[in-house]
Amino acid sequence: MTSTIDQQNEIRALIADQAAAIRAGDAEAVVARYAPDIVAFTLAPPLLHGPAETRDPETLRGWFAGFSGPVDYEVRDLHVTVGGDVAYAHSLNRLTAVPAGQPEPFTLWFRSTVCLRREGDRWLITHQHQSTPFHMDGTFAAALDLQP
Repeated sequence: MTSTIDQQNEIRALIADQAAAIRAGDAEAVVARYAPDIVAFTLAPPLLHGPAETRDPETLRGWFAGFSGPVDYEVRDLHVTVGGDVAYAHSLNRLTAVPAGQPEPFTLWFRSTVCLRREGDRWLITHQHQSTPFHMDGTFAAALDLQP
């Protein structure tokens, strides 16, 4: 039986591989570890992305095409909890990219929670939730200037 520490390390490696695939623009590698029933709450509308859209590498390729050049992606302060065949992880993530047609890059820090399920000998991502806080000063503007 695999120890909890080993399972946590497997999940850390999965998340590191996902970040590397994003930096490489490899849509197939990103979606390869998504469970068939994944649900995603991403930074982009709509409020919910179902399995067909989330697992389709063309959707991700379209997102990559919205940038000039590569996307830089960092996962920071990753915490992983495992309980049997389910696990969750949370982190602060940084996205830096140049939007297509723009001269300068933007940098955005956001919060990420990933839920996983062990199927056979590997972990699959069943839920992904990304969010940015917003200012509670009446403007309700996204707080895009925050950094850890």
